[in-house]
Amino acid sequence: MIKVKAISINPVDVKTRSGKGIYGRIKTETPLILGWDIAGIVAETQSDLFKIGDEVFGMVNFPGHGKAYSEYIAAPANQLALKPRTISFENAAATTLVALTAWQALVTNANVQKGEKVLIHAASGGVGHIAVQIAKYLGAEVTGTSSAKNKDFVLGLGADKHINYNGYNWASQSREYDFVLDTIGGDNIDNSIFATKKGGTIISIPTGLSEAVTKKAKEKGINGYNILVQSSGEDMKKISSLLEQGIIKPFVSQTFHFEQMAEAHLQLETRKTVGKIVVTF
Repeated sequence: MIKVKAISINPVDVKTRSGKGIYGRIKTETPLILGWDIAGIVAETQSDLFKIGDEVFGMVNFPGHGKAYSEYIAAPANQLALKPRTISFENAAATTLVALTAWQALVTNANVQKGEKVLIHAASGGVGHIAVQIAKYLGAEVTGTSSAKNKDFVLGLGADKHINYNGYNWASQSREYDFVLDTIGGDNIDNSIFATKKGGTIISIPTGLSEAVTKKAKEKGINGYNILVQSSGEDMKKISSLLEQGIIKPFVSQTFHFEQMAEAHLQLETRKTVGKIVVTF
């Protein structure tokens, strides 16, 4: 049982609230409580992994019923990790889903190697800004896309190059990337295909690849597929270590109080949020 100090919200929260996202998986839950990212203090436990008073963080029961929009939450111990003492509850909560997504995409699935060329779409967003940092940690040469106004932010994360995705002609560019992380979806998957070299890999986060796009990718000799992040205490331990060493640093653009949840969702719906939004109690 965790006494929650901070949570973060993600696009999947907004989508699920509106009947999309993973709503279909949890729509029969009563009461249905949104949220998955938490950071807080162990209040009770039946596990040997933690003791009362431990500061922990994690993504709970994703893609199931997380119930994180709560002052207290019952969470499986094997989905949590100790929070580094040097990291605030707000920054810890901001790191969970986005870092797990980036880690499971770049490391678990794509196995990105030192020296490979990596393209991160929407590199100033939640998943994107952490993915840039993880890719640099892995030794990749990283290009990040964003609007022009976020160029300095993306380069400040460690990206080697920046592309303004507004009006960019992907079809006229060379196919140079070994791995592309598409955090935008939709028509942008076609842009990713234009950018990926033969034998390379595209992973799409927000939408699955349609059969037509999968066929296009295959015709170009590209591996293209969608992943859905999974709760994992083992991966959280790795992320905790990266946080503690300062290898990854979440950027919290805005913090809201729990009573301002509607405002927090409206901000996320603008799709212009840099980094993460955190909610505190």
